[in-house]
Amino acid sequence: MGPTGTTPDPHAPTRRGLATLGEVACRYRAHEIPPEDLPMVAAEALVAGLDTPTLCELAGLPRNADVADIRHAFEQTLAECGIALPDPGLARRHALRRLAAGLLAGEIEPADLATDDWWEAETETAEERAFARLVPQCMCCLEYTTGLEMRRWAAELQTAALALTSSAPVVPGC
Repeated sequence: MGPTGTTPDPHAPTRRGLATLGEVACRYRAHEIPPEDLPMVAAEALVAGLDTPTLCELAGLPRNADVADIRHAFEQTLAECGIALPDPGLARRHALRRLAAGLLAGEIEPADLATDDWWEAETETAEERAFARLVPQCMCCLEYTTGLEMRRWAAELQTAALALTSSAPVVPGC
């Protein structure tokens, strides 16, 4: 029995592992996780209770294995687990949402936002567009691209990030 008097769910670690693998698939597709990190991800999924033939194979590959082999094994693992590899545009939209959440949590500084091409990201909602519009191409171009004073820009960025993270998720799983 669990501490609250309920019977623990024996499938909880596996579900957690599947959710983590789904998140990794989204982050991989958004180019946030390099292929050489996927064997360790697979090992962690095994520890979480997932077990498929290709997952075991992927977990045994070294970081310096052929990238094509790693990618193939990862995509095969996802298929075996019933996880679809997300569309790159959808994955980037989720990455934009994670970026906004990281900003709000204080894990990312506003100046760090200019390290990627977020201003070019495909957006579909008003909240996504409002946040992406405030992300400059580079910090030296901040005043030029936003036309705002730095404190006002940071405040507007926080407001847009809050609106984005509070809006309905794109789709569950990423």
